[in-house]
Amino acid sequence: MKNVRNLQTAPGVEIVQMEVEGMENFTYLIGCTQTREAAIVDPAWETTEILARAAEGGWRITHALVTHHHHDHTNGVPDLVAATDATVIVQAVEVRMLSAPLPNLRPVAPGQGVRIGQLELTCVHAPGHTPGSQCFHLQGTLLSGDTLFINACGRCDLRGSDPEAMYRSLHQVLAVLPGETVLLPGHNYDPAPASTLEQERNQNPYYQVRALDEFLDLRMGRRRQKIL
Repeated sequence: MKNVRNLQTAPGVEIVQMEVEGMENFTYLIGCTQTREAAIVDPAWETTEILARAAEGGWRITHALVTHHHHDHTNGVPDLVAATDATVIVQAVEVRMLSAPLPNLRPVAPGQGVRIGQLELTCVHAPGHTPGSQCFHLQGTLLSGDTLFINACGRCDLRGSDPEAMYRSLHQVLAVLPGETVLLPGHNYDPAPASTLEQERNQNPYYQVRALDEFLDLRMGRRRQKIL
């Protein structure tokens, strides 16, 4: 594990950003400083080290939050649940995409809240990369999974991807959040580990296009058809 950063993004909130081995994935610990309860976002690759980091901080893991079903974001879930009995949060549409059942599964609907100690985060359905891709919004911070990256967005050429849905998720769902919202992406694909939605709206090429056709040309090139 490398590039571990402790972020205090709001009163009562501590977020630990961990780059785990595998595919430059970011895994996150979201903790309530009052109760020391915490959730792990997209546990993968280095579950033993993730649990060790949580133990060092005195955190009790109550939830695993899954942004989407891809293996590089979920392969640590079974071991995490075995060690903590955490509840696993997956968007309801995404459940059918799982290659194998996840333990302690709790499907959620768009806009549903999840309580971590005294913290209440919101599940933001943002399809495009996968049908049930979701982001997690908490007190001015957005954990965006593989929907929105720094200066990029998620792939739309995979099984279940939908570039038109990605355009809507970026321009109609995430774009309405306040500009000062801190963006924490699902992969370390940029020299900066974090951004803001205002910065992305100003510099991300997928926000510079203003029409669906322009977005499809940029994201898909000539491969404009949906990948089924």
